[in-house]
Amino acid sequence: MADDFTFEFAQENERHVLSTSNKNWSLELNLVSWGGRPAKYDIRSWAPDHTKMGKGLTLTKEELKALKDTLNKMDL
Repeated sequence: MADDFTFEFAQENERHVLSTSNKNWSLELNLVSWGGRPAKYDIRSWAPDHTKMGKGLTLTKEELKALKDTLNKMDL
């Protein structure tokens, strides 16, 4: 099953780094296609060469918009 695991950055030039750790891993928001499925918005940690990743959160466009609306309403 692990051999079938594939991912592709849908917008290679539009990676959004949210933070970087002291080991140079970066928390990023990207548009990613997992296993050949339609791309979704993805927030997760990536190794500097993007060959390893941490656990993350995958959102549809509608979910990302709802998150944006929620964050806009919060007093941060």
